[in-house]
Amino acid sequence: MHDIAAIALALFLVVTGVSHLIFPGYFRTLVPAWFPWAGAAVACSGAAEIVVGAVLLVPGGGAAGGWAAGALITAYLASHLDALRHARRDRPRLLDRPVGVAARLVVNAVYIGWAVMVALSAP
Repeated sequence: MHDIAAIALALFLVVTGVSHLIFPGYFRTLVPAWFPWAGAAVACSGAAEIVVGAVLLVPGGGAAGGWAAGALITAYLASHLDALRHARRDRPRLLDRPVGVAARLVVNAVYIGWAVMVALSAP
């Protein structure tokens, strides 16, 4: 079970990381307005996701990769909590409305749990 969860998490992170680099405009919309370097944050977080995904695929990298993934995904909570602070029902994008931001927070919590489970179950 650990191998499947670790490989799936690795693939998820690599695909998401590559998406940061291919579609930076979308990911910049998720960076809080108060953060001064949105473009750099998107590029660096995308690269970090790719690296962490690769670590998960290295034999013996499950624990380190799982903890790194958990930390990386936890760092994204700043973006989701900032979005919650600005969420309004009349926003055109569902992800910017209270229900959409709440869903983002729940999904983020699931991702963190997934990463911690991979780290704790690593041989």
